[in-house]
Amino acid sequence: MDLLQYTFFQHALWCSLFMSIACGIVGAYIVTRRLVFISGGITHASFGGLGLGFFLGINPILSAMAFSILSAFGVEWLSKRQDVREDSAIAVFWSFGMALGVICIFLTPGYAPNITAYLFGNILTVTMIDLWLIGIIALLLIIAFALFLKPILFTVFDREFAQTKHLRVSLIEHLMMLAIAVTIVASIRLVGIMLLLSLLTIPQMTANLMTSRFKNMLLFSIAISIAECVCGLFISYFFNVPSGAAVVCIQVIVFFLCKVCVFLRQKAIKHT
Repeated sequence: MDLLQYTFFQHALWCSLFMSIACGIVGAYIVTRRLVFISGGITHASFGGLGLGFFLGINPILSAMAFSILSAFGVEWLSKRQDVREDSAIAVFWSFGMALGVICIFLTPGYAPNITAYLFGNILTVTMIDLWLIGIIALLLIIAFALFLKPILFTVFDREFAQTKHLRVSLIEHLMMLAIAVTIVASIRLVGIMLLLSLLTIPQMTANLMTSRFKNMLLFSIAISIAECVCGLFISYFFNVPSGAAVVCIQVIVFFLCKVCVFLRQKAIKHT
């Protein structure tokens, strides 16, 4: 318990809490709407914004956030307005973001930036600015879902029915894409670009094994994500392994354990 006295570990715990809330809320929407591939495309496209930020000498997180938002809306624009298949539109921005990031980092004068921290994450190095950013995003998501949960549910499960109720479905979808892009970039410091998609999907898949109701799935995924992040932090510290990879491994192990438990339970019910 002496570990809790260190400021860097306290920051990591708070970051895990805020990020689990944000990713749990957004991830429930992603998994239910089957937007995992789009989220992966936005995540990898953000690398272009990081490289651009290093090259221009500005905060790479802010440039990555702007680039991710533009990529998210770009995918929507190409797939819905320009008759391009959605998976093809995602591939365009995914490839362009990674290529632009590599070029900008190569052309950045002076000492090469620590790209590893953004690719694979290191939550033990989060700053107060990172905490404030992810904390504000988590709070805004809580308020938005608390106030507009029913319109979001209509949009998630029955888009046509939501339109008959005169809900602004396109606006809700665009705002959710904005929330996805912002949450992705704000969470990069924990597990990095390469592993971030797991935070948006695996806890939600685990929660979905326990419940089929969206509201319960949302709450369960937040609780599961918090527990997994804390366990991953302690494991990464005591075994001296990357924190992001440790969190992801814990998530995968928990998911398969729950999957086995559900399978055994269903098998036992059939035999009774």
